Amino acid sequence: MKVQMQSVHFTADQKLLDFIQKRLDKLETFYDRVTEGEVIMRLNNKDGVDNKTVEVKLFVPGTTLFSQEDAGTFEAAADAAAEQLKKQLIRHKEKQTAH
Repeated sequence: MKVQMQSVHFTADQKLLDFIQKRLDKLETFYDRVTEGEVIMRLNNKDGVDNKTVEVKLFVPGTTLFSQEDAGTFEAAADAAAEQLKKQLIRHKEKQTAH
């Protein structure tokens, strides 16, 4: 799956980009018609430990799935976002096969 990644107010290292790519590639096992993805990583200026946000959009035929998660690390936020998208993909696939 082709994934575009953007990091806002910081430069993401290759290890982080590879981690997110691998995590999103696993989603294709649940629904293989994902056309592409978009990831935005952002540092928040709010206080507290959950100051890293990952937004993920997945484009599937007919709709766009979206998840945004905050966590203490980008990896944890990406994991949480991928989990949400997994549920959305399964729900979307069930709707498609029901018709």
